[in-house]
Amino acid sequence: MRGPFSLSVIALAAMLSTTAIPAFVGQTQAATLSGGFDVGPGGFQGNFNPLAATAGFTWLSIYYEPLVIYDEKLQKVVGELASSYEVSPDQKTYTFKLADAKWHDGQAFAAKDAKFTIGLAMNAKTGSVLAARLQSIASVETPDEHTVIIKLSAPTGSLLDTMTKVMMLPEHALSSIPADQLAKSTWWSTTPIGTGPFKFTKYVSDQYVELAANTEYRGGKPALERVINRYFANPAAAIAALRSGEIQFTYVDSNDVPTFKDDKNFKVIEGDSFVVNYLGFNQESPIWKDVRVRKAVMYALNRDAIIKSLYGGAAKPANCAYVAEQLIPKGMDDYAYDPAKAKQLLTEAGWDQINGSKPITLLTYYTTPLATNVLAAVQAMLAQVGINVVPRAVDAPTYNSIVLNSKPDVAQFQMVYAGLQNGPDAGSINVGLNESQIPPAGANVVRARMPDLSAALNAALAETDSSKRDGRYQDVCKVMNTELPWATLWVAKRYGIVSSKMKDFVWTPAPGGGPYQADPQKWSIAE
Repeated sequence: MRGPFSLSVIALAAMLSTTAIPAFVGQTQAATLSGGFDVGPGGFQGNFNPLAATAGFTWLSIYYEPLVIYDEKLQKVVGELASSYEVSPDQKTYTFKLADAKWHDGQAFAAKDAKFTIGLAMNAKTGSVLAARLQSIASVETPDEHTVIIKLSAPTGSLLDTMTKVMMLPEHALSSIPADQLAKSTWWSTTPIGTGPFKFTKYVSDQYVELAANTEYRGGKPALERVINRYFANPAAAIAALRSGEIQFTYVDSNDVPTFKDDKNFKVIEGDSFVVNYLGFNQESPIWKDVRVRKAVMYALNRDAIIKSLYGGAAKPANCAYVAEQLIPKGMDDYAYDPAKAKQLLTEAGWDQINGSKPITLLTYYTTPLATNVLAAVQAMLAQVGINVVPRAVDAPTYNSIVLNSKPDVAQFQMVYAGLQNGPDAGSINVGLNESQIPPAGANVVRARMPDLSAALNAALAETDSSKRDGRYQDVCKVMNTELPWATLWVAKRYGIVSSKMKDFVWTPAPGGGPYQADPQKWSIAE
């Protein structure tokens, strides 16, 4: 069901009919898969650097690989470039045995490459978004060329989850580039090499990226000859290309799914996003200091109505960072829609003196028609209680440059509409909420400085007894629900559409696009 503000896919696609299309698109190429891999919340258009990737892993993991990876159901961590791994009982020593693999230029992948990559990922000067998550690493040892041992200064239950996102990089190709120049290097978009089933061949600016089969891949020669990532302005343009046969896969919003449900030419893939959407209160803005104001925002939002009318029911309300039953404690405040209570709280807090009707910038990187409708509804609901928000949508790199700045301009993002993964590992949200993760150390973009919340997160991350871990995260949930660093909204379903001609194609609606075991070397297209 569409919201009153949405444009039809056909109308919007017509407006974007000038989108550049590679000359080969539209021709019958059974050995070529084209897709809109970076359209939607799991994509990260224009980013070629896995160290800087907060999304886009569906595409990046076709030519780069980590030591370990989630299985396709996102239930367990398994070996990828590591043929096996072991964790010590105290969870402070991780030993990885490496598979026999080669870089795309023919050189052997070895333990020194893994140590080099982990060093880059730990160094914030490289532009790594993973640096803060890896600070518990005390040493990386390589007793032989097929063994890597990571030792931690303190146990953390989230190391393996983080390591699934550390794509291995070649020391021989990158060691000559200074760390502080690596992020801006043209290597990523011109001559990158990985170990995956496909290798980089071409990037045509703002149009597409092309990969060719790695015929020497250790998992066998890929069935496809090449894979192409087409760039689109938005999902509507990608959907038009999918219907015309120009591409075989793309993300879609929930309100586009009904048009594909009964079409035998396509298969709808759906699953939990593991991403909680929220309105983040920038704690460096004085307007949010009183918790009554933050609670007023929660009571002012009719989340059930938005979920029903705009998401078509394909989302669950969230009252902390989690919606998984085992992580939700009893006695949570569900902040049921109550605009009268919101007005009362604002009056008690002295909202007229704090901010009144002054505009509040609401920054987001969500630019889809669905997100536009959601923000229009949020804006209208908050206006009803006297809070004047003005949404501003920007692309992901611009958003990151604003919110991750070590000296931020608070006026540019007094609020954010964003998402952060709450699974598969429950500790994933630590980077967005712990006081130790305030930029540039991490991704706590709302600059939350809440001692009880940081203490609860630290206790959960340090818990080595798996039987007690859920309880620790329930404590995190309780603090979030009470102190409200965010106005948590919902966790939505995520959808992809793939041509029915695709065979052995694996796509999982994972946060940030994964990564997970997709076995791209097995993908094929029926004649």
